[in-house]
Amino acid sequence: MASHVGLARPRRFERTIAVLASLVLAALAVALTWAYGLATGLPPGSPRSWYFAYLASLLGLGIVCSRWPRIAMIVLSLAAVEIGLGFGSVAMVRHDLADSDLMPANAPREVERVWHPLLQATNVPTAQGSRGSYRVDSQGLRGRERSSAELRDKTVVAVFGGSTTEDLAIADGETWSERLESLLGVDRFAVLNHGVTANSSVQIAIRTAFYQSAYDTVPDCAVYYVGGTDINGSHTANLDPGFANHQTPQLVDALEARRVERALPEFSPLLRLLGRLAAFAFDTVRAPPNPGGKASADPDPALEAIFLRNVRTISSINRERVVATLWIGEVFDFDSLVKSGGRRGMWSAYLRVGDLQALLMRLNGLLQREAGALGDTYIALDEKQFAPDDFADGEHFSAKGAARFASLIAPRVAEVCRKKERPVRP
Repeated sequence: MASHVGLARPRRFERTIAVLASLVLAALAVALTWAYGLATGLPPGSPRSWYFAYLASLLGLGIVCSRWPRIAMIVLSLAAVEIGLGFGSVAMVRHDLADSDLMPANAPREVERVWHPLLQATNVPTAQGSRGSYRVDSQGLRGRERSSAELRDKTVVAVFGGSTTEDLAIADGETWSERLESLLGVDRFAVLNHGVTANSSVQIAIRTAFYQSAYDTVPDCAVYYVGGTDINGSHTANLDPGFANHQTPQLVDALEARRVERALPEFSPLLRLLGRLAAFAFDTVRAPPNPGGKASADPDPALEAIFLRNVRTISSINRERVVATLWIGEVFDFDSLVKSGGRRGMWSAYLRVGDLQALLMRLNGLLQREAGALGDTYIALDEKQFAPDDFADGEHFSAKGAARFASLIAPRVAEVCRKKERPVRP
Protein backbone atom coordinates (compact mmCIF):
# COMPACT_ATOMS: atom_id res chain seq x y z
CA MET A 1 0.00 0.00 0.00
CA ALA A 2 2.82 2.39 0.87
CA SER A 3 4.38 1.66 -2.49
CA HIS A 4 1.08 2.22 -4.28
CA VAL A 5 0.57 5.68 -2.78
CA GLY A 6 4.24 6.60 -3.32
CA LEU A 7 5.46 6.63 0.30
CA ALA A 8 7.79 3.59 0.09
CA ARG A 9 11.38 4.07 -1.05
CA PRO A 10 12.05 5.31 -3.62
CA ARG A 11 9.29 7.75 -2.81
CA ARG A 12 6.93 8.75 -5.65
CA PHE A 13 5.13 11.84 -4.39
CA GLU A 14 3.26 12.28 -7.69
CA ARG A 15 1.30 9.17 -6.65
CA THR A 16 0.66 10.68 -3.23
CA ILE A 17 -0.66 13.85 -4.84
CA ALA A 18 -3.09 11.82 -6.94
CA VAL A 19 -4.43 10.02 -3.86
CA LEU A 20 -4.73 13.24 -1.87
CA ALA A 21 -6.52 14.93 -4.77
CA SER A 22 -9.03 12.08 -4.87
CA LEU A 23 -9.67 12.35 -1.13
CA VAL A 24 -10.01 16.14 -1.22
CA LEU A 25 -12.51 15.97 -4.08
CA ALA A 26 -14.45 13.26 -2.25
CA ALA A 27 -14.57 15.36 0.92
CA LEU A 28 -15.69 18.40 -1.07
CA ALA A 29 -18.48 16.44 -2.76
CA VAL A 30 -19.69 15.03 0.59
CA ALA A 31 -19.62 18.47 2.21
CA LEU A 32 -21.59 20.09 -0.62
CA THR A 33 -24.09 17.23 -0.68
CA TRP A 34 -24.72 17.74 3.03
CA ALA A 35 -24.75 21.55 2.83
CA TYR A 36 -27.38 21.66 0.07
CA GLY A 37 -29.37 18.63 1.24
CA LEU A 38 -28.94 16.93 -2.12
CA ALA A 39 -29.24 13.38 -0.79
CA THR A 40 -32.48 13.91 1.14
CA GLY A 41 -35.17 11.44 0.09
CA LEU A 42 -32.96 10.09 -2.69
CA PRO A 43 -34.55 6.97 -4.22
CA PRO A 44 -32.36 4.20 -5.66
CA GLY A 45 -32.11 4.27 -9.42
CA SER A 46 -32.71 8.01 -9.73
CA PRO A 47 -30.41 10.05 -12.02
CA ARG A 48 -28.87 11.74 -8.96
CA SER A 49 -28.08 8.44 -7.26
CA TRP A 50 -26.29 7.35 -10.42
CA TYR A 51 -24.44 10.68 -10.42
CA PHE A 52 -23.11 10.01 -6.93
CA ALA A 53 -22.15 6.47 -7.96
CA TYR A 54 -20.43 7.88 -11.05
CA LEU A 55 -18.43 10.38 -8.96
CA ALA A 56 -17.46 7.67 -6.47
CA SER A 57 -16.25 5.49 -9.35
CA LEU A 58 -14.15 8.30 -10.82
CA LEU A 59 -12.59 9.16 -7.46
CA GLY A 60 -11.94 5.49 -6.66
CA LEU A 61 -10.40 5.04 -10.09
CA GLY A 62 -8.19 8.03 -9.41
CA ILE A 63 -6.76 6.23 -6.35
CA VAL A 64 -6.43 2.91 -8.20
CA CYS A 65 -4.58 4.62 -11.04
CA SER A 66 -2.22 6.56 -8.79
CA ARG A 67 0.63 4.31 -10.02
CA TRP A 68 0.09 5.97 -13.37
CA PRO A 69 -0.17 9.66 -12.42
CA ARG A 70 -1.01 10.94 -15.90
CA ILE A 71 -3.99 8.62 -16.22
CA ALA A 72 -5.00 9.42 -12.63
CA MET A 73 -4.94 13.16 -13.31
CA ILE A 74 -7.10 12.75 -16.42
CA VAL A 75 -9.65 10.80 -14.37
CA LEU A 76 -9.52 13.30 -11.50
CA SER A 77 -9.80 16.26 -13.88
CA LEU A 78 -13.00 14.72 -15.22
CA ALA A 79 -14.26 14.22 -11.66
CA ALA A 80 -13.43 17.85 -10.80
CA VAL A 81 -15.35 19.09 -13.86
CA GLU A 82 -18.38 16.92 -12.98
CA ILE A 83 -18.31 18.15 -9.37
CA GLY A 84 -17.88 21.77 -10.45
CA LEU A 85 -20.72 21.69 -12.98
CA GLY A 86 -23.09 19.71 -10.78
CA PHE A 87 -22.59 21.32 -7.39
CA GLY A 88 -21.46 24.68 -8.78
CA SER A 89 -24.65 25.12 -10.79
CA VAL A 90 -26.71 24.21 -7.71
CA ALA A 91 -24.87 26.87 -5.72
CA MET A 92 -25.56 29.46 -8.43
CA VAL A 93 -29.28 28.68 -8.39
CA ARG A 94 -29.44 28.71 -4.58
CA HIS A 95 -27.80 32.14 -4.54
CA ASP A 96 -30.06 33.52 -7.31
CA LEU A 97 -27.30 33.66 -9.91
CA ALA A 98 -28.87 31.23 -12.39
CA ASP A 99 -32.31 29.96 -13.38
CA SER A 100 -31.52 26.25 -13.66
CA ASP A 101 -28.81 23.81 -12.67
CA LEU A 102 -27.10 20.78 -14.20
CA MET A 103 -27.50 18.55 -11.14
CA PRO A 104 -29.30 15.32 -12.17
CA ALA A 105 -32.82 14.98 -10.81
CA ASN A 106 -33.37 13.31 -7.45
CA ALA A 107 -36.17 11.16 -8.87
CA PRO A 108 -36.82 9.43 -12.19
CA ARG A 109 -38.72 11.51 -14.75
CA GLU A 110 -42.44 11.07 -14.03
CA VAL A 111 -43.62 11.82 -17.54
CA GLU A 112 -41.84 11.62 -20.87
CA ARG A 113 -42.34 14.39 -23.43
CA VAL A 114 -41.46 14.59 -27.10
CA TRP A 115 -41.28 17.49 -29.51
CA HIS A 116 -44.54 18.40 -31.24
CA PRO A 117 -44.66 20.75 -34.27
CA LEU A 118 -47.70 22.69 -33.01
CA LEU A 119 -47.49 22.37 -29.23
CA GLN A 120 -43.67 22.23 -28.94
CA ALA A 121 -43.96 19.33 -26.48
CA THR A 122 -46.51 16.63 -25.77
CA ASN A 123 -46.84 13.68 -23.39
CA VAL A 124 -45.68 10.18 -24.26
CA PRO A 125 -48.03 7.37 -23.14
CA THR A 126 -46.73 5.45 -20.14
CA ALA A 127 -45.31 2.04 -21.04
CA GLN A 128 -47.28 -0.95 -19.85
CA GLY A 129 -45.94 -2.47 -16.66
CA SER A 130 -44.05 0.65 -15.61
CA ARG A 131 -44.35 1.87 -12.06
CA GLY A 132 -44.71 5.41 -10.83
CA SER A 133 -47.09 7.97 -9.42
CA TYR A 134 -47.94 9.45 -12.82
CA ARG A 135 -49.67 7.63 -15.68
CA VAL A 136 -50.32 8.89 -19.21
CA ASP A 137 -52.92 7.09 -21.31
CA SER A 138 -52.75 6.26 -25.03
CA GLN A 139 -54.23 9.68 -25.87
CA GLY A 140 -51.45 11.55 -24.06
CA LEU A 141 -53.74 12.52 -21.16
CA ARG A 142 -52.96 12.09 -17.50
CA GLY A 143 -55.00 9.27 -16.02
CA ARG A 144 -56.04 5.69 -16.59
CA GLU A 145 -56.79 4.16 -19.97
CA ARG A 146 -60.36 4.49 -21.24
CA SER A 147 -62.27 3.26 -24.29
CA SER A 148 -64.82 4.79 -26.62
CA ALA A 149 -67.33 2.14 -25.51
CA GLU A 150 -66.84 3.16 -21.86
CA LEU A 151 -67.42 6.84 -22.68
CA ARG A 152 -70.41 6.33 -24.97
CA ASP A 153 -73.08 6.50 -22.26
CA LYS A 154 -71.30 8.92 -19.91
CA THR A 155 -71.15 12.69 -19.74
CA VAL A 156 -67.58 13.46 -20.80
CA VAL A 157 -65.88 16.44 -19.16
CA ALA A 158 -62.55 17.60 -20.62
CA VAL A 159 -60.36 19.75 -18.37
CA PHE A 160 -57.66 22.00 -19.82
CA GLY A 161 -54.87 24.02 -18.23
CA GLY A 162 -51.20 24.01 -17.30
CA SER A 163 -49.34 22.34 -14.46
CA THR A 164 -52.07 23.22 -11.95
CA THR A 165 -54.48 21.13 -14.02
CA GLU A 166 -51.99 18.37 -14.77
CA ASP A 167 -51.36 18.30 -10.99
CA LEU A 168 -47.69 17.29 -11.10
CA ALA A 169 -47.28 17.83 -7.36
CA ILE A 170 -49.53 14.89 -6.42
CA ALA A 171 -49.88 11.24 -7.32
CA ASP A 172 -52.41 9.44 -9.45
CA GLY A 173 -55.76 9.04 -7.75
CA GLU A 174 -55.46 12.38 -5.94
CA THR A 175 -55.60 14.92 -8.78
CA TRP A 176 -58.51 17.36 -8.79
CA SER A 177 -59.77 15.96 -12.10
CA GLU A 178 -60.01 12.47 -10.57
CA ARG A 179 -61.62 13.86 -7.42
CA LEU A 180 -64.10 15.73 -9.58
CA GLU A 181 -65.03 12.54 -11.42
CA SER A 182 -65.66 10.77 -8.12
CA LEU A 183 -67.87 13.59 -6.86
CA LEU A 184 -69.86 13.71 -10.10
CA GLY A 185 -70.27 9.92 -10.10
CA VAL A 186 -67.99 7.56 -12.02
CA ASP A 187 -71.01 5.67 -13.32
CA ARG A 188 -72.36 8.79 -15.06
CA PHE A 189 -69.35 11.06 -15.70
CA ALA A 190 -65.85 10.72 -17.14
CA VAL A 191 -63.35 13.54 -16.54
CA LEU A 192 -60.41 13.57 -18.97
CA ASN A 193 -57.33 15.56 -17.99
CA HIS A 194 -55.85 17.47 -20.96
CA GLY A 195 -53.66 19.63 -18.71
CA VAL A 196 -49.97 19.92 -19.63
CA THR A 197 -47.34 21.79 -17.65
CA ALA A 198 -46.37 25.30 -18.85
CA ASN A 199 -49.25 25.49 -21.36
CA SER A 200 -50.76 28.94 -21.80
CA SER A 201 -54.02 29.94 -23.46
CA VAL A 202 -52.14 29.73 -26.79
CA GLN A 203 -51.45 25.99 -26.46
CA ILE A 204 -54.86 25.42 -24.85
CA ALA A 205 -56.54 27.01 -27.89
CA ILE A 206 -54.57 24.65 -30.15
CA ARG A 207 -55.48 21.65 -28.02
CA THR A 208 -59.14 22.68 -28.13
CA ALA A 209 -59.12 23.16 -31.89
CA PHE A 210 -57.27 20.00 -32.90
CA TYR A 211 -56.95 17.62 -29.95
CA GLN A 212 -60.08 18.04 -27.86
CA SER A 213 -61.57 14.67 -28.81
CA ALA A 214 -60.18 11.60 -27.07
CA TYR A 215 -61.10 7.99 -27.73
CA ASP A 216 -63.10 9.25 -30.75
CA THR A 217 -65.40 11.10 -28.36
CA VAL A 218 -66.23 14.82 -28.38
CA PRO A 219 -66.67 16.02 -24.77
CA ASP A 220 -70.01 17.29 -23.56
CA CYS A 221 -68.35 20.15 -21.69
CA ALA A 222 -64.89 21.59 -21.22
CA VAL A 223 -63.45 23.16 -18.07
CA TYR A 224 -60.57 25.65 -18.40
CA TYR A 225 -58.42 26.47 -15.36
CA VAL A 226 -56.24 29.26 -16.71
CA GLY A 227 -54.40 32.54 -16.14
CA GLY A 228 -51.19 31.70 -14.26
CA THR A 229 -49.04 30.80 -17.26
CA ASP A 230 -50.33 33.69 -19.38
CA ILE A 231 -49.59 36.28 -16.70
CA ASN A 232 -45.89 35.31 -16.94
CA GLY A 233 -45.67 37.26 -20.19
CA SER A 234 -46.56 40.58 -18.59
CA HIS A 235 -44.61 43.53 -19.99
CA THR A 236 -42.65 41.51 -22.54
CA ALA A 237 -41.70 43.93 -25.32
CA ASN A 238 -43.62 43.52 -28.59
CA LEU A 239 -45.38 40.42 -27.30
CA ASP A 240 -46.20 38.09 -30.20
CA PRO A 241 -49.91 37.10 -30.49
CA GLY A 242 -48.92 33.44 -30.28
CA PHE A 243 -46.32 34.11 -27.56
CA ALA A 244 -43.72 33.10 -30.18
CA ASN A 245 -41.13 35.50 -28.73
CA HIS A 246 -41.77 34.55 -25.11
CA GLN A 247 -43.55 31.51 -23.70
CA THR A 248 -44.01 29.19 -26.69
CA PRO A 249 -40.31 28.64 -27.55
CA GLN A 250 -39.55 28.02 -23.87
CA LEU A 251 -41.68 24.87 -23.83
CA VAL A 252 -39.16 22.62 -25.58
CA ASP A 253 -36.59 23.09 -22.83
CA ALA A 254 -39.03 23.51 -19.93
CA LEU A 255 -40.59 20.13 -20.76
CA GLU A 256 -37.26 18.51 -21.78
CA ALA A 257 -38.41 17.57 -25.25
CA ARG A 258 -35.14 18.05 -27.17
CA ARG A 259 -34.04 14.73 -28.65
CA VAL A 260 -30.29 15.35 -28.42
CA GLU A 261 -30.49 15.98 -24.67
CA ARG A 262 -32.72 12.99 -24.05
CA ALA A 263 -30.28 10.72 -25.90
CA LEU A 264 -27.45 11.49 -23.47
CA PRO A 265 -27.03 9.92 -20.01
CA GLU A 266 -28.71 11.99 -17.30
CA PHE A 267 -26.13 11.25 -14.58
CA SER A 268 -23.37 13.42 -16.08
CA PRO A 269 -23.62 17.24 -15.75
CA LEU A 270 -20.87 17.56 -18.37
CA LEU A 271 -22.82 15.55 -20.94
CA ARG A 272 -25.99 17.45 -20.07
CA LEU A 273 -24.18 20.74 -20.71
CA LEU A 274 -22.72 19.45 -23.99
CA GLY A 275 -26.19 18.29 -25.01
CA ARG A 276 -27.65 21.73 -24.38
CA LEU A 277 -24.84 23.41 -26.30
CA ALA A 278 -25.29 21.01 -29.22
CA ALA A 279 -29.04 21.63 -29.22
CA PHE A 280 -28.60 25.39 -29.22
CA ALA A 281 -25.98 25.18 -31.97
CA PHE A 282 -27.59 22.70 -34.37
CA ASP A 283 -31.23 22.09 -33.42
CA THR A 284 -33.85 23.61 -35.74
CA VAL A 285 -35.81 24.63 -32.64
CA ARG A 286 -33.68 27.53 -31.46
CA ALA A 287 -33.03 28.70 -27.92
CA PRO A 288 -35.76 31.00 -26.54
CA PRO A 289 -35.20 34.62 -27.62
CA ASN A 290 -34.84 37.50 -25.21
CA PRO A 291 -37.33 40.10 -26.47
CA GLY A 292 -36.67 42.47 -23.61
CA GLY A 293 -39.17 44.32 -21.50
CA LYS A 294 -39.51 46.25 -18.27
CA ALA A 295 -40.69 45.10 -14.86
CA SER A 296 -43.87 46.87 -13.82
CA ALA A 297 -46.77 46.51 -11.40
CA ASP A 298 -49.20 47.94 -13.94
CA PRO A 299 -51.55 45.79 -16.05
CA ASP A 300 -50.28 44.84 -19.50
CA PRO A 301 -52.98 45.72 -22.10
CA ALA A 302 -51.22 43.75 -24.86
CA LEU A 303 -51.11 40.56 -22.78
CA GLU A 304 -54.72 40.94 -21.66
CA ALA A 305 -55.90 41.46 -25.26
CA ILE A 306 -54.14 38.28 -26.41
CA PHE A 307 -55.52 36.28 -23.48
CA LEU A 308 -59.09 37.43 -24.09
CA ARG A 309 -58.77 36.77 -27.83
CA ASN A 310 -57.78 33.18 -27.03
CA VAL A 311 -60.73 32.89 -24.64
CA ARG A 312 -63.09 34.00 -27.40
CA THR A 313 -61.49 31.58 -29.86
CA ILE A 314 -61.87 28.63 -27.50
CA SER A 315 -65.45 29.57 -26.69
CA SER A 316 -66.34 29.87 -30.37
CA ILE A 317 -64.89 26.45 -31.18
CA ASN A 318 -66.82 24.84 -28.35
CA ARG A 319 -70.05 26.58 -29.28
CA GLU A 320 -69.81 25.28 -32.84
CA ARG A 321 -69.30 21.75 -31.46
CA VAL A 322 -72.12 22.08 -28.92
CA VAL A 323 -69.63 21.77 -26.04
CA ALA A 324 -70.53 23.69 -22.88
CA THR A 325 -67.62 25.89 -21.70
CA LEU A 326 -66.70 26.60 -18.08
CA TRP A 327 -63.92 28.97 -17.03
CA ILE A 328 -62.05 29.12 -13.71
CA GLY A 329 -59.36 31.71 -12.94
CA GLU A 330 -56.33 30.26 -11.18
CA VAL A 331 -55.94 30.75 -7.43
CA PHE A 332 -52.63 30.71 -5.56
CA ASP A 333 -51.43 30.98 -1.99
CA PHE A 334 -49.91 34.41 -2.57
CA ASP A 335 -48.49 34.75 0.95
CA SER A 336 -46.42 31.58 0.51
CA LEU A 337 -45.18 32.75 -2.88
CA VAL A 338 -44.09 36.10 -1.47
CA LYS A 339 -42.31 34.43 1.47
CA SER A 340 -40.46 32.00 -0.78
CA GLY A 341 -39.24 34.96 -2.77
CA GLY A 342 -38.13 33.19 -5.92
CA ARG A 343 -35.16 34.36 -7.90
CA ARG A 344 -34.56 37.95 -6.81
CA GLY A 345 -38.24 38.22 -5.92
CA MET A 346 -39.43 37.73 -9.51
CA TRP A 347 -42.33 35.55 -10.61
CA SER A 348 -41.31 35.85 -14.26
CA ALA A 349 -38.91 37.97 -16.28
CA TYR A 350 -40.80 41.25 -15.80
CA LEU A 351 -43.29 40.46 -13.02
CA ARG A 352 -42.42 40.68 -9.33
CA VAL A 353 -43.91 38.14 -6.92
CA GLY A 354 -45.38 40.97 -4.86
CA ASP A 355 -47.27 42.29 -7.89
CA LEU A 356 -48.63 38.90 -8.94
CA GLN A 357 -51.77 38.90 -6.80
CA ALA A 358 -53.23 42.15 -8.11
CA LEU A 359 -52.48 41.37 -11.76
CA LEU A 360 -53.78 37.80 -11.63
CA MET A 361 -56.95 38.89 -9.84
CA ARG A 362 -57.44 41.55 -12.53
CA LEU A 363 -56.96 38.92 -15.27
CA ASN A 364 -59.48 36.64 -13.53
CA GLY A 365 -61.95 39.55 -13.42
CA LEU A 366 -61.53 40.14 -17.15
CA LEU A 367 -62.03 36.42 -17.74
CA GLN A 368 -65.25 36.44 -15.70
CA ARG A 369 -66.59 39.42 -17.64
CA GLU A 370 -65.67 37.87 -20.99
CA ALA A 371 -67.24 34.53 -20.06
CA GLY A 372 -70.49 36.29 -19.21
CA ALA A 373 -70.49 38.17 -22.50
CA LEU A 374 -69.93 34.91 -24.40
CA GLY A 375 -72.68 33.06 -22.57
CA ASP A 376 -70.18 30.70 -20.93
CA THR A 377 -70.07 29.69 -17.27
CA TYR A 378 -67.52 31.22 -14.89
CA ILE A 379 -66.86 29.59 -11.52
CA ALA A 380 -65.58 32.29 -9.17
CA LEU A 381 -63.11 31.15 -6.51
CA ASP A 382 -61.14 33.07 -3.91
CA GLU A 383 -57.80 32.23 -2.34
CA LYS A 384 -59.49 32.77 1.04
CA GLN A 385 -61.42 29.55 0.40
CA PHE A 386 -58.11 27.67 0.68
CA ALA A 387 -55.64 27.10 3.51
CA PRO A 388 -51.84 27.21 3.10
CA ASP A 389 -51.61 23.41 3.33
CA ASP A 390 -53.97 23.14 0.35
CA PHE A 391 -50.92 24.03 -1.79
CA ALA A 392 -47.74 22.02 -2.22
CA ASP A 393 -45.68 25.08 -3.16
CA GLY A 394 -47.97 28.09 -3.15
CA GLU A 395 -49.07 27.42 -6.73
CA HIS A 396 -49.84 23.72 -7.19
CA PHE A 397 -52.44 21.93 -5.11
CA SER A 398 -51.57 19.37 -2.48
CA ALA A 399 -53.76 16.27 -2.30
CA LYS A 400 -55.89 18.06 0.29
CA GLY A 401 -56.18 21.17 -1.86
CA ALA A 402 -57.09 19.17 -4.97
CA ALA A 403 -59.95 17.55 -3.05
CA ARG A 404 -61.13 20.95 -1.79
CA PHE A 405 -60.93 22.50 -5.27
CA ALA A 406 -62.93 19.62 -6.78
CA SER A 407 -65.61 19.93 -4.09
CA LEU A 408 -65.98 23.67 -4.77
CA ILE A 409 -66.49 23.34 -8.52
CA ALA A 410 -68.37 20.01 -8.66
CA PRO A 411 -71.91 21.40 -8.08
CA ARG A 412 -71.61 23.93 -10.90
CA VAL A 413 -69.98 21.41 -13.26
CA ALA A 414 -72.77 18.92 -12.56
CA GLU A 415 -75.35 21.62 -13.26
CA VAL A 416 -73.84 22.81 -16.54
CA CYS A 417 -72.52 19.56 -18.00
CA ARG A 418 -75.18 17.35 -19.56
CA LYS A 419 -74.99 14.55 -22.08
CA LYS A 420 -75.86 16.11 -25.44
CA GLU A 421 -77.30 14.80 -28.67
CA ARG A 422 -75.28 16.43 -31.43
CA PRO A 423 -76.68 17.07 -34.89
CA VAL A 424 -75.46 14.74 -37.61
CA ARG A 425 -73.36 16.72 -40.08
CA PRO A 426 -73.22 15.90 -43.78
